[in-house]
Amino acid sequence: MIQRIQTLYIAIAAILIGLLFALPFAEIAANDKFYLFNIQGILHDGEIVESGLPIMLFVGIILLIHVAAIFMFKKRIRQMRLLVFAILLMLGLFGMFYFFTFYSFQGLEVSFKVAIVFPLISIVLDYLAIRNIGKDEALVRSIDRIR
Repeated sequence: MIQRIQTLYIAIAAILIGLLFALPFAEIAANDKFYLFNIQGILHDGEIVESGLPIMLFVGIILLIHVAAIFMFKKRIRQMRLLVFAILLMLGLFGMFYFFTFYSFQGLEVSFKVAIVFPLISIVLDYLAIRNIGKDEALVRSIDRIR
């Protein structure tokens, strides 16, 4: 299980997605006020202005999919499908980041943090894992043909 490179790709992607629960996404300066955008939502002086429950659910589902994909190493096709679904959810997560950042503020300045690129890195890692899982599946099928 862990000796396969695609499992390492999926594990690193899961760690990056898990870090989204702890790190802030952006700092927003609008109307002479400073807001913090993290997994809880948009906060001003520790008070929630906009709830981040949809983002928290998305990140939680993506994390669960990655953990499930790690343990489906014997079912390669299902593992590939789960990772494709996770990629689609991460693209939706980017849309939610954009929506939460820009939808209700006028004249804002946004300072994005490093955590905002973690889903993008996870997408690349998931793609690499899918390629390697496909190679494993092709190898297994070619060996079955020889018998």
